[in-house]
Amino acid sequence: MSLQTVLLTATIAIVASASAHAEDKGKADFSQPELQAKIAYCKTCHGVSGQGFRGAFPMPRLAGQQPEYLVNQLQAFIERRRTNPVMFNVAHVLSPSMLTALAAHFKDLNPKPLGGGAPKELVAEGKKIYEEGVPSAEVPPCATCHGPEAKGADAFPRLAGQLNDYMFKKLTNWEKERGQDKAKPDNSAIMQPIAHNLTEAQIKAVAAYLSYLE
Repeated sequence: MSLQTVLLTATIAIVASASAHAEDKGKADFSQPELQAKIAYCKTCHGVSGQGFRGAFPMPRLAGQQPEYLVNQLQAFIERRRTNPVMFNVAHVLSPSMLTALAAHFKDLNPKPLGGGAPKELVAEGKKIYEEGVPSAEVPPCATCHGPEAKGADAFPRLAGQLNDYMFKKLTNWEKERGQDKAKPDNSAIMQPIAHNLTEAQIKAVAAYLSYLE
C-alpha cells in the first residue's frame, strides 16, 4: 500500500471519527468538582501543569495539546486501538463530555518544556528532518501535518515541548502500540510507515529538536 493511499484512508477515518464525537457532545453530565478531581488525577502522572514527567517511564506532555487529538487518543485507549492497560483503566470510565472537558483544559496550559535528556548537538539535524523530511526513505516533512512550529492542528498532535525520551519510545514501538484494531483505522496509520522508515538515530534527532520548542 502506498503512503498516499494510507494518508487518504486515515484522513477519511479522521473525518468520520470527528463527526462521531461531535454527535456525542451535549450537556455536561458531571459537576465542576468532578472535573477538577479528574484533572488533578491526570496531573499525578503528567505533571502539575501538564508538562510531562520523568519517572520509571516518561509521561507525555498534555499541555497545549490539540483537543481533538486528545479525545481521539483517549477513545483509542477505550477501544483498544492503542495499547496501554493503565490508560484503558483511566479512560474507559470517562463520559464523552468529560473527555471533551479534559481535552479543553489541557489545551489552555502553556508551561515551559520539561528540560533534560536531549542532546543539543542533535537539534540541527532534527530540525532539518522535521522541515524537509528524508526523501531517500520516503519520509515526508513532519511539518506537513504537525505545522511549522509543531503546534499541531485538529487531529494532528502538538509535538513542541514533548519529552524527547517519550517521543523516541513511541516512534520506535509504533506498531506495537498504535493501530491495534485493523478494522478501525485512524490517523496512526499515517505514522506507521514514517516511523518504520526512520532510523533510531534520526528519531533521536527529531525528538531532541522538538523537545526544545515552546
